[in-house]
Amino acid sequence: MIFRKLTSYRLSPLSGKLGTLERTGLVEAEASAEEVVVAYHERTKHHFHRYAAALGYMDWATQPDPFRRYAGADLVRLPLPKAGRPLPYWQLYANASVPPTPLSLESVSLFFRYSLSLTAWKQSGETTWPLRVNPSSGNLHPTEGYAVLPAVGQIGQIGDVTAVYHYAPREHALERRAVLNAPRWTELTASFPEGSFLVSLSSFHWREAWKYGERAFRYCQHDVGHALASLRIAAAALGWRLVLLDGVADATLSSLLGLDRDEDFAAAEREEADLLVLISPDLPAPLPTEFRPLTAHGGDVLWHGRANTLSPENSVEWPVIDAVTQATRRGARAPVKEDFSGFPSEDALFGTPIRQGLLTAETAILGRRSAVAMDGSTAISRATFFRMLARLMPTQEQRAMPWDAIPWRPRIHIGLFVHRVDGLAPGIYALVRDPDKIEPIKRVMHAEFCWQRVPDCPPGLPLYLLQEGDCRALAATVSCGQNIAADGAFSLAMIADYMDSLATYGNGFYRNLFWEAGMVGQVLYLEAEESGIRATGIGCYFDDPVHAAFGIEAREWQSFYHFTVGSPVEDSRLTTLSAYNFEDHR
Repeated sequence: MIFRKLTSYRLSPLSGKLGTLERTGLVEAEASAEEVVVAYHERTKHHFHRYAAALGYMDWATQPDPFRRYAGADLVRLPLPKAGRPLPYWQLYANASVPPTPLSLESVSLFFRYSLSLTAWKQSGETTWPLRVNPSSGNLHPTEGYAVLPAVGQIGQIGDVTAVYHYAPREHALERRAVLNAPRWTELTASFPEGSFLVSLSSFHWREAWKYGERAFRYCQHDVGHALASLRIAAAALGWRLVLLDGVADATLSSLLGLDRDEDFAAAEREEADLLVLISPDLPAPLPTEFRPLTAHGGDVLWHGRANTLSPENSVEWPVIDAVTQATRRGARAPVKEDFSGFPSEDALFGTPIRQGLLTAETAILGRRSAVAMDGSTAISRATFFRMLARLMPTQEQRAMPWDAIPWRPRIHIGLFVHRVDGLAPGIYALVRDPDKIEPIKRVMHAEFCWQRVPDCPPGLPLYLLQEGDCRALAATVSCGQNIAADGAFSLAMIADYMDSLATYGNGFYRNLFWEAGMVGQVLYLEAEESGIRATGIGCYFDDPVHAAFGIEAREWQSFYHFTVGSPVEDSRLTTLSAYNFEDHR
């Protein structure tokens, strides 16, 4: 039985070579960027005999401030949207069913409320901490949001000038970082539809490294993926389209956001530019691909604000994070264009279109929480299970939200540990998210897996039973011994088509693999809420034992994220406070 073979897993070929590398670096000076990426991934694996390098304790004296602010930048407060918007959750996925909302101060406010805002404060004794729409590893929130918005509204509101803004989630406000003149905006957006604007995400690697050490780069990219999905879902709630501008050079993006301005950061921790998205009431086909770079240093661009310092000092340096960051930076490139014609249709995935549900979109989005424990007994129906998995699939029309935001075919596939799904045998299953990858995945997994289509499964859902059996102990063991992976209805490993992705798209796509995994996680979070249960991401797992559980021996396929879904056990010791009464909860 596969369930009894875990202790005999084989290390991937590169693992034995890492001992010869310098402790403060990844590889020799002449190493290629791909070698740096691969070495980083191997070095930051958790193993039964050791975890990836980290400080090993919580250095509270250097805990980073969770909120970036720019002192001296004008703060434009967004009107807090009135609670109770009736839009049903299911309608987020019904293509073109939400009329586009005009771009205004109120619609921009609702967009950020549904994507990057605070959702509550938790209190235990004298300690309080915030929760957000977009989840984060350890609730550390390394992800920052920026927007480039045209003139909208009246003088004194957000729209009296075209500007670059930083979103301040604690205040639900926009900090005006740079004012652009009209010709500059026209140059920037000449190829975009009217009513469009830009949103960007960046990361503070130190916020995660403070707790998680060298593995933090992985977690930062997960968080970017969660935030990207949150942006797409928020746009859907307003009837807007959103697409990743994946051909923009990282240096261009850093310049656009002012992240390369030494004078604005001084001793403050720097951010790494991650991605840029275009948001519009409608997007033509083909999408605009040309992006005219905006220099941050031209005399006609006026910058405002100095970044705050997040920690009194960075007590430990993690040079391997710097190395993989540099190795995954990208220049300008041709946008990815791929064929989705072989993917299932929406009808093949769902049968009858879903036109009813439990929650409003607002309740699902703002009510999302990460479960801290599962009850170990509650089961879900097969219909619920199938619907959750179908939401993870792109369609041949390439309009399935949020997968319409990214241009590449799925590179993340799902290895499932099914525990409590009514009418479904417990065991190991696989969801192959790209129909062309079924045979390649079969070849790298255990030869004794049966690969049996699940009976009564929707015809377009590529869900396979691999092996029946009680896999609760296995699921918990490979997830760093965490019972939450065994006590839900199901848990899963997100298995990436790793080396082929780097070869096809370049080293920078290492980040994209984590983004895609984070997007999968965000969909599961909201689907769990809609089903009356909860979910949580699991970043701590034993990498190669996970691979051994599925029979994967070479490094071509790698596990990039874990997740669990089930009925939560609430912590009654905690008090929940409102997100925005604008009192100081700190």
